[in-house]
Amino acid sequence: MEIVLWMLTGSVLGWVGCSYLRFNEGRGVAVSVIIGALGGFLGGAIVAPIFTAAAAVPDGFSMFALFYAAAGAAAFLVLGNMVHDRWGV
Repeated sequence: MEIVLWMLTGSVLGWVGCSYLRFNEGRGVAVSVIIGALGGFLGGAIVAPIFTAAAAVPDGFSMFALFYAAAGAAAFLVLGNMVHDRWGV
């Protein structure tokens, strides 16, 4: 269930970044949502366990993991913007 929340958080950040903040409109909303979801998943699954302690309940909700998922999504969106600006991909 937590994986879905990580990906949903990243997707929402991708959508907000493209729709409201006009963050790289040339790439499109769908690509921004996918990049945000991927960044959210990797941030929650890889980065969060490195910097936070294990949860008392293995399948319990972790606010820190959600924070790292949002940070990972934001980082991926910034990297995607930089790549798009530099190479037009």
